[in-house]
Amino acid sequence: MRPGRPLADALARGALVLDGGLATLLEERGHDLSGELWSARLLADDPGVIEAAHRAYTAAGARVLITASYQASFEGFARRGADRAAAEGLFARSVALARAAADEAGAETWVAASVGPYGAVLADGGEYRGRYGLPVRELERFHRPRIEALAAAGPDVLALETVPDADEAEALLRAAEGCGLPLWLSYTIRGERTRAGQELGAAFELVRGLDQVIAVGVNCCEPAETGPAVALAVEVTGKPVVAYPNSGEGWDERRRRWTGPVRYDSGRVGDWLGAGARLVGGCCRVGPGVVAGIASAVADHSRPGAPPGADPGGGSGGEFGGGPGATPGAGSVRN
Repeated sequence: MRPGRPLADALARGALVLDGGLATLLEERGHDLSGELWSARLLADDPGVIEAAHRAYTAAGARVLITASYQASFEGFARRGADRAAAEGLFARSVALARAAADEAGAETWVAASVGPYGAVLADGGEYRGRYGLPVRELERFHRPRIEALAAAGPDVLALETVPDADEAEALLRAAEGCGLPLWLSYTIRGERTRAGQELGAAFELVRGLDQVIAVGVNCCEPAETGPAVALAVEVTGKPVVAYPNSGEGWDERRRRWTGPVRYDSGRVGDWLGAGARLVGGCCRVGPGVVAGIASAVADHSRPGAPPGADPGGGSGGEFGGGPGATPGAGSVRN
């Protein structure tokens, strides 16, 4: 169902569930995402499977769908033979596919256009390190055309996500200025620092006072790291917080397989909501089954007698194909 109010207004009422990671679900359904574009390749080759994945997440309770544009770039599409006009069409298609699934959902559902970090399009795990050796101005030049193409397609919000570096966050915020859309900014972290090693509180400070930023937080991190980061984001910014960690499994780069137990427990969601989280979901290896559990936790939190915060309308979760501490390769990121 197309939303009748801005996402910021919905967050003022309470919590929403984010969708799950497209890469994980698409790989589970047998699609090869080993190329440098990962799931963005399917925008050209098999767009129907992306729309079907979006529908799986709305069926699980997602009320915010994140587009399959995380790894998309004009440079990457050009290497596959797409000229600028064709690439703009693929960016627009990522929004249209999510919108089609959102329109079919039985409750208000928002579309967030994913803008991944520069490291994601390098396909070398750089989004888990940051510090690319590029100045802020050059990163801004890289991101601006992507943001403009996505904004022209009419999503409800931009998701500047899995940002490993406060310098890149500054570049993304500059590139998004004036695009006419609200946005959220979400860092990938290790402990109390960005992946590039900056103090997380200082990184959150970048959005203080920016009305365009309707939420700030973390994703693609350990579940145990999420609660402290949520509390810090609220303390520093006073804004609604977005939180969508990984499953907690590790990624063995040499053997190309997941290791260790799943440590994402939907029982944590109530604690995150109580601390100020308003967009809650999952990241790497968190699929529709877990998203359904998150939606139940959000609904429980919204019932009379529960701590204030959750909207009975429900919400969603996200996931990437890579794990915390890993050096991910192809297929190891969100979309």
